[in-house]
Amino acid sequence: MVALVTGASSGIGEATARRLAATHRLVLVARREDRLQALAAELGGATVVAVDLTADDAPDRVRDAVESAHGRLDLLVNNAGAAWRGRFDEHGAEGVFRHMRLNFDAQVRLTEALLPLLRRSAPSAIVNVSSVAGRIARANSGAYSASKFALAGWSESLHLEERAHGVHVGLVLPGYVETEGFPARELTSRPLLRWIVSTPEKAAEAVVDAGLRGKPERYVPRPYGLIAVARILAPWLLRQVGRGRIGATLTTSTGAELSEAEGEAGPRAY
Repeated sequence: MVALVTGASSGIGEATARRLAATHRLVLVARREDRLQALAAELGGATVVAVDLTADDAPDRVRDAVESAHGRLDLLVNNAGAAWRGRFDEHGAEGVFRHMRLNFDAQVRLTEALLPLLRRSAPSAIVNVSSVAGRIARANSGAYSASKFALAGWSESLHLEERAHGVHVGLVLPGYVETEGFPARELTSRPLLRWIVSTPEKAAEAVVDAGLRGKPERYVPRPYGLIAVARILAPWLLRQVGRGRIGATLTTSTGAELSEAEGEAGPRAY
């Protein structure tokens, strides 16, 4: 069994690679080759592809590496992504396009390149790591939400299309996940907010649920799923919360610009 994980040099991607190492041969993809090589050595070996997924030739480079080293692919985890905070009137359309290039376009392009391999290896699976922000938006991160909403919607459609080919498509929607780029101290130090922060290891288990166990989608932490339900049943309530004290706390706690890939150094920026 072969699994490919993008954004694998730290955070959710690294935790996912560690979780899968006992059962799969791994293909680790990210920009930081030194981190990938160190992880591969620690895990007893893996195929490493150091690449910027927004590059024109990235999908072909990854596909060629998988074909050459393994000739099959059983699980694709599209985890890499990034968030750059800012208002639309500050960053405009380019801010939206910047997020879309990495958080959506790169996932689509890579999946297109690897889909023949996944079909050939069926039963197989794709897990797209979106975000709770792909169901519920908040101020100062609309571009990020747009890219994650797109990834969630496309995942649902792709699942319906690929069932006949034996390729399951699952979706993982993390909220705040504590990583090296997001220590989350301002949230974990508050008893009323501590529950909203999860760990990369729990997110990795959600990837296993959405991929190997065939779940359609998983929220991390799980109670975030109730927020998504509230978005449908009582959108006015969530808008009130967003304008109130909790919304202000969340904005303050994640106010810094996030310029690294989520799977490498940044948080899941719900």
